[in-house]
Amino acid sequence: MLGHPVAGGSWEGFVIESLIAAAPDGSAANFYRTAAGAEIDLVMTMPGGAIWVYEIKRSLSPKLERGFHHACEDLKPARRTVIYAGTEAYPLSQDIMVMSLREAAQILRGAAQS
Repeated sequence: MLGHPVAGGSWEGFVIESLIAAAPDGSAANFYRTAAGAEIDLVMTMPGGAIWVYEIKRSLSPKLERGFHHACEDLKPARRTVIYAGTEAYPLSQDIMVMSLREAAQILRGAAQS
């Protein structure tokens, strides 16, 4: 079943719905794509205006496309996160964290309480 062509899209939809549900009241959720191909799966504007971006990957070893980095140059997010199907959190670079959906949702719920 995980090899089916729609598995990635289904995973992405599930993750987006889960993150929106965990976000603080007053957050705004958007998709970002430019004509040049810069793209981010989920852009959360938090209460207060901070921008958190999420790229969603089904792979256990996620790789980011150049378009993600270009979009981040445009948006200048405070937090950059890759959500993947694994369980371990680790830095992909100095300013990008890879983590599970569970951990990302916990962080969003924590932001709602602060």
